[in-house]
Amino acid sequence: MYVVPSSHSYGSLTGIMDSARDGKRLSPWDLASGLKACYKLSTPLAWFLAVFGFILLRKMRRVDLYEIGEHGRIEHDASLVHKDTPMGQRYAPIEVEDDLVGLFAEDAKTGNEEGEGPKFGDRRILVNATDVARARVRRERQSPKLDSVHAEIARGEVAIILGVWEMQAGKNIGVPVEWMRQWFSEERLPEEWKGPDHEQGLFDVIRRARAIRLAMDAIRERGSEKSKL
Repeated sequence: MYVVPSSHSYGSLTGIMDSARDGKRLSPWDLASGLKACYKLSTPLAWFLAVFGFILLRKMRRVDLYEIGEHGRIEHDASLVHKDTPMGQRYAPIEVEDDLVGLFAEDAKTGNEEGEGPKFGDRRILVNATDVARARVRRERQSPKLDSVHAEIARGEVAIILGVWEMQAGKNIGVPVEWMRQWFSEERLPEEWKGPDHEQGLFDVIRRARAIRLAMDAIRERGSEKSKL
């Protein structure tokens, strides 16, 4: 299991930006400390992400935050809210695509969950692993095929957020879609979030990423069955 936050995830971590020279000359220590301070990730998880992030970047020195966006290292195609990197371009596009953000929100509006659906307003819609799976399947159909490492990264980066922001409304468990929209669109932490109230560990992220993968497999299988009819 391989889980490293994407360049988008790192860029939106206010804790890292505030505590590590405004994104300049970052070390693994800076990234791990920022992840722990901002999201209350466990020490093993934070260091796993930081060290393997540097391994993927192939850097043996401090880095500036923009370097994390180098295509094919941590950054990958089939982003939920960014366009794919054009052929020959070194760094991924940083512009957030409003259309993709809107489609992600639509993937969460299944309308068949208690207390959810358009009639309740977006603030009552909770994003869970199945919703993320729908969005990931949609984007991966539209983009170049991801290798196994970057497919795991794509699932893992959202699995972390699901674990940190998860709440319960009625029988539903998930993250408010408006929080995700704000995080994606504005690359900042949700205004209504009061900070982490529990520690997020490595095995919890692995479990959530696996749930996303299994849901993606089920969605693809259903789509394959329909195409045969």
